Formats: sequence, structure tokens, C-alpha cells
Amino acid sequence: MKKILLIFTLFIATITLAQQEVKLNIANALILKTIDISYEYYLSGDTSIGISGLYNFEQKSADFRYNEESMVTPYLRHYFTSDRVWNLFGEGFFGIGTGYKKIEIAGEPNIYEKYSDSALGISFGAKYISESGFLVDIYGGIGRNLFSANSPILLPRVGVNVGWKF
Repeated sequence: MKKILLIFTLFIATITLAQQEVKLNIANALILKTIDISYEYYLSGDTSIGISGLYNFEQKSADFRYNEESMVTPYLRHYFTSDRVWNLFGEGFFGIGTGYKKIEIAGEPNIYEKYSDSALGISFGAKYISESGFLVDIYGGIGRNLFSANSPILLPRVGVNVGWKF
């Protein structure tokens, strides 16, 4: 029983003392009517894992929108610099999403076909972290959808996140 209690205590202490971030992609929210929230957990000083959840509120018929209706994106980041304020990073991600593809048929109204697909990709960016924990990260990258013939071939991953590190 003492070993289980010790392991549980160490586990809770590790989680509570670890550096974590919660972020909102403000660019998607303001420009594209899309909510994209991320959580990031630091494994070490230069490596972190995270997950993003995206939901698109824009109408399918809008001229400028993401193809994805919803998406979950786990990612792994490696930080190339050790500066505590500005850090450059590279990221590998695996996106799992659903969306609608517009089908063009002459003389017919717009027809949308639903798809589900997964993508592998990379992105690069920079992150600013203030002493109080406020953060801004800017990133851009691209992925390739792997399975569905109905999904777009390329998947963009861009954003300007604002959030808090605790």
C-alpha cells in the first residue's frame, strides 16, 4: 500500500510541477469564425506534447473558410533555442478531422460531400513567453491527408495563439 501511495504522490507532484499551457488561436477566431483551443505539456526544457481541438462555425457556402468542420490535432514540438522569452520551434503533427468538399456539377446547386481523414505534417514557429506567463506563439505549416479521396490533398496549419503558461 505504501508503494502505491508513493507512486501516486510522485505522479501528482510531477503533473502539478510541470509546465503547461492553455491557448486560443485568436487569428482563427477573429478571421475565420473558428474556435481552436490548445493544451501543451512540457516533457523537458526543449520538448513538449500538445493537442488542439478545432471547430468551424463558418457556413459551408462561405468564400473563405477551412475545409475542416472539426479537427483534433496531437503534436510534438521541439524548441531550438533556450531563451526564456523568445523560442523557435519545429513541430510534427497528426490531424484527424472531418469536413465538406464542394462538388461542382454544371447547372446544379452547390453540393457538399462529407469526408473524414487524417493528415501528417510539419510546422515551424516562434513563441514569446512573458515573466508572468502570458504567451503568444505564431506558427505555420502544412500536412498531407492520407486516406480519403474526397478530402483536400493538403492541410494548412497556421495560427496566432494567445494563452497562459502555468
